[in-house]
Amino acid sequence: MIVAKRYFKLELNLIKVFYMKKVILALALFLMCSYSFAQKVYQVKSPDGKLNVSVSVDKSISYSLSFNGNELITPSVVAMQLDGMKSFGVESKVKSAKTLSHSGSIVAFAYKKAKVDDNYNELVLQFKENFSLIFRAYNEGVAYRFVSNAKKDFKVVAEDASFNFAKDWNTFIPYERDNQQPYEKQFYNSFENVYTHTSLSQLDPNRIAFLPMVVEADNGVKICIAEADLEHYPGMFVRNADHNNSLKGEFAPCPKETVQGGHNNLERLVKSREPFIARCSANTNFPWRIISVVSDDKDLLNNDMVYRLASPSRVQDKSWIKPGKVAWDWWNDWGIYQVDFKAGVNTETYKAYIDFASKNHIEYVILDEGWAVNGQADLFQVVPEIDLKEIIDYAHSKNVDIILWAGCYAFDRDMEHVCKYYSEMGVKGFKVDFMNHDDQAMVDFHYRAAAMGAKYHLLMDFHGTYKPTGLNRTYPNVINFEGVNGLEQMKWGELKKDDQVVYDVTIPFIRMVAGPMDYTQGAMRNASRANYRPVNSDPMSQGTRCHQLAEYVIFTSPLNMLCDSPTHYEKEQECTDFISAVPTVWDETVPLSGKIGEYVAVARRKGNTWYVGALTDWSRRTLTLDLSFLGDGDFTGEVFADGVNADKIASDYQKSSIEIPADRQLSITMAQGGGYALKIVRK
Repeated sequence: MIVAKRYFKLELNLIKVFYMKKVILALALFLMCSYSFAQKVYQVKSPDGKLNVSVSVDKSISYSLSFNGNELITPSVVAMQLDGMKSFGVESKVKSAKTLSHSGSIVAFAYKKAKVDDNYNELVLQFKENFSLIFRAYNEGVAYRFVSNAKKDFKVVAEDASFNFAKDWNTFIPYERDNQQPYEKQFYNSFENVYTHTSLSQLDPNRIAFLPMVVEADNGVKICIAEADLEHYPGMFVRNADHNNSLKGEFAPCPKETVQGGHNNLERLVKSREPFIARCSANTNFPWRIISVVSDDKDLLNNDMVYRLASPSRVQDKSWIKPGKVAWDWWNDWGIYQVDFKAGVNTETYKAYIDFASKNHIEYVILDEGWAVNGQADLFQVVPEIDLKEIIDYAHSKNVDIILWAGCYAFDRDMEHVCKYYSEMGVKGFKVDFMNHDDQAMVDFHYRAAAMGAKYHLLMDFHGTYKPTGLNRTYPNVINFEGVNGLEQMKWGELKKDDQVVYDVTIPFIRMVAGPMDYTQGAMRNASRANYRPVNSDPMSQGTRCHQLAEYVIFTSPLNMLCDSPTHYEKEQECTDFISAVPTVWDETVPLSGKIGEYVAVARRKGNTWYVGALTDWSRRTLTLDLSFLGDGDFTGEVFADGVNADKIASDYQKSSIEIPADRQLSITMAQGGGYALKIVRK
């Protein structure tokens, strides 16, 4: 009996253990299912498999990025806080997920190459809350964007665009230079500054920085942050408010009240702002957030991410859009001399610029600030010293076209009337200036101006503006952008640690990733580091003559200025002939060598002719350039190289002819602040 009871108890205990295990197993399965339901992970890789994006969807949405198996960006949240409807990326439920691959190409216009490869893998996450999140992975980098298919219009209160880097790496970052406080005032700026080179954790938490910017990861890897297809939305700045390894997007709120003011009463100043950053239609494609990744600095010189992610051209007939060079008045302060008239803003002076342009096969002359009555912001009030119709007709008789400068407010106040009137008079474009912010209203202004210019066959050169985001692809008549700390700074800037020569070998790897830039090179008065000084009315450049010549090859600029006086160019005809012959758009680009902030070398082809340009910082430098891209055959070159005394007399140069070596290895030497320019033709 006792044995039976013990047996019964043992059996009962075994049954309890059995059921307990089943309960634990069921509970574990339940928890696993709950976890897998709550957190879903999706991946997409670049076509070459080197870049991998992992997207996690839980209560929030985050992404991470690795390159060759090494983590570059740790989980970083993306979201959009909306007014009046459920936010994107906050407790959002995936409705469907699909991947696709695309292989193709884009025919480029007025660009650094004739064709852009367009090969990517794509992940599309569609959410039940009426939005999608798209990730694309290219061999050059990755990008993501939100797409709304909401039922009604809405406002974006804020966007969470975060970049949590795996380590406290160094960065090249362009702060807004005025450092206004509180930092929100910094949204109004000219997007011009040198680069601060420091670690992520040491970035100033009270300053915002504009894009593009570069982070230096391990093993020579560089990460470039940019954006594309910016339409009906504010541009993105970045800031590190917490002394960590992260950057977060910052966006200017929508203007509530604006007034006329600023430089010569030509700007639209923001007096107050709304508590949101954008008004959006129900169906909206938001900007692409771009993370380009390269293992060699020079590969940034040929990056196409911004161009390929921009919306395709809305201008069907592009035959009237003519890139070219411009004889420019403002930098040289209308500095024509050895003539029998008083040089300045008058008809005689502009006829002299036209004569110079015509003689040297330069397509355009610009009438910069001064042709319209100062302070009136009225483009129909022309100063009495100018006979605009006479100037335009004279230019046309010489096969030269005219571009007019305009302040933003003056151009916007009666945009269609201005465009129609001056187009009918024969003007071919406008250089529009002093926008100085990139909130939604100002971004919309750029699109309106581009569309209006296209309607009346007018080029648009945007100055005092934010970096390119692909508008030049969508409206190819937008031929150039400033958003660069260009040569104009030499008219008044003091020599500083991060000076112009160092800047010149930095921007090709960062600012130029975004698109073309109106840097306005071409100075014939050149100064060594010891001899440079700012002179507003008779300016000079830092660095050698060949430094200036090489910039016409290295800097992408479909509408390219000759900044100096026609009198100076006529005294330097060899250099002028080289400048006028360099193309402004290209069929092919081949990066040769480079290190951010130290040196750069690029080859570009137009038709059957190749050009090579190289720049160095304040270090004398010898490089060996690999010209194997030339292929078989015999080639000769026309060289402009720093003279033996260029370190002291920066205008010293030597022009010579060379045979391109059969092994295609060309050794070049550049002086301090120097450059090298080469034109190559087949024998």
